[in-house]
Amino acid sequence: MPAAGLPPADLLPVQREATAAYRAARAILLPIFRAVFRLRVEGRENLPRVGAHGGAYIAIANHLNWLDPFVLLYALPVVPRVHFLGNPEGLVTHRFQWRVVRSVGGYIAVDQARHGDQTLYHYVDLCLRRGGAVGLFPEGHYGDREGAIQDFHSGFAHFAVDNQVPVMPVALSGTQDLWLRKTVRIIIGSPISPEGKDVDTVMAEARAAMSALLPVYEAPAGPRLLRKRLTHLL
Repeated sequence: MPAAGLPPADLLPVQREATAAYRAARAILLPIFRAVFRLRVEGRENLPRVGAHGGAYIAIANHLNWLDPFVLLYALPVVPRVHFLGNPEGLVTHRFQWRVVRSVGGYIAVDQARHGDQTLYHYVDLCLRRGGAVGLFPEGHYGDREGAIQDFHSGFAHFAVDNQVPVMPVALSGTQDLWLRKTVRIIIGSPISPEGKDVDTVMAEARAAMSALLPVYEAPAGPRLLRKRLTHLL
């Protein structure tokens, strides 16, 4: 699909409160993920408390597979509502999945062909000013192996500095290769404050924090039921 046909960044509303459709989707999907995988969350006590900006924050994570945004939603609170930044080019070609996203919301489309898209910047700023949370994967693509991260794009650091909201580093371990009842770890680090810092400093601190959080990966022993199907499900 050509870039001109991609949905605009401001297609869906942004807000702090969770909608009924969002709560319903969580209530249906998250128990399924808990049944299929062993989800282990560490560091929830590090999440920002409600205060300035209504508890708004930017969650960043390493990116290994399709499961990553779902386990982030599992680990992060319902309020403030998390809005994911993502490239919709592949998503819009799957009509059912795109219909679900349109009904549930929480998605800000990033057209990678439009570098420096001011609509995107303004819309993310609006989300954070309203007290919402933003979730993104600063590597911009799937990593090539567990326990390692690629170079970061700087967008998240611009958003944090411009809006003076903290960055929450989250390390994901075990999502690259999936099978039934595999253990997946979601490790939430301490918030990184942008106060008195520039974009480069926030980027460097965030990447260092992510590297420190990522555990050395050792593939679990035992049967790997439905490995191919679950790894390539979406």
